[in-house]
Amino acid sequence: MKHSFGGEWTQEKLERISEYLIHYKIALKNQPFKLVYIDAFAGTGYINQKEDNFQPFLPEFAEEEVKEFIDGSTRIALQLENPFDTYIFIEKDKERVFELSKLKLEFPELADKIFPVKREANEYIQSLCEKDWLKSNRRAVMFLDPYGMQVKWETIEAIANTKAIDLWLLFPLGVAVNRLLRNDGQISPKIKQRLDDMFGTSEWQEFFFREDPQQDLFDQTPRLVKSVNLTGIAEYFNNRLNAMFEKVANNPLRLMNSRNNPLYLLCFASGNPKGAEPAVRIAQHILKEKK
Repeated sequence: MKHSFGGEWTQEKLERISEYLIHYKIALKNQPFKLVYIDAFAGTGYINQKEDNFQPFLPEFAEEEVKEFIDGSTRIALQLENPFDTYIFIEKDKERVFELSKLKLEFPELADKIFPVKREANEYIQSLCEKDWLKSNRRAVMFLDPYGMQVKWETIEAIANTKAIDLWLLFPLGVAVNRLLRNDGQISPKIKQRLDDMFGTSEWQEFFFREDPQQDLFDQTPRLVKSVNLTGIAEYFNNRLNAMFEKVANNPLRLMNSRNNPLYLLCFASGNPKGAEPAVRIAQHILKEKK
């Protein structure tokens, strides 16, 4: 079974991640660290886009011009010339975890380094981050690649607190967040809670909405209207990351579909005080839009 998800924007995302992993391994090759690659929502290791049984919940996923087959982020990490010491692939779907376990057969020289984990990603990452990463001399690159709004802010906070992890994160800018921020401000309590969980605060409401200037003077109930665009949402989230991590890339990349509509925001953040400066410098170069 091959995991069907994404379009040309998916390949662009994976190319950027691959480039960073190469630079990361080169930069730390003479350091005594144990290096870990962590991939949450890891899928199956493959993405097959022609034999697509995935029914998109949004039309942006119905790409016709995408390539038939590409490697997923798990396989890209395993194909590095200089491998990591440990690979942790997190998936809660039993069938996908089974497929991930087959990577041990495909990469026998790395079999003892590959650890597929059947757990809910937020729970497992938070428990993993409770370890003393600095004391154990471990460093990691983590890729959070959810379909939508599954990543909770407390998970991001736990990652930042390790001071040892470089984080690549796919933020659901266009596919979820912007759509849920209704122009009339009428957002259900359930959706508000999901947004609170993702942003780690309810203050987003103050940034994204304002009182309607056209409101009737006789209407005693304040009426809100949306006052933010995609750029504002992206800036808000990146500022939230910046408040937690040592340093973040100031140019997160919008990933677009074939109709030039924004789907996701590819973000980078580094938590290590000593390594953040060069890490972000490399990431910002990689995130520059290609001409």
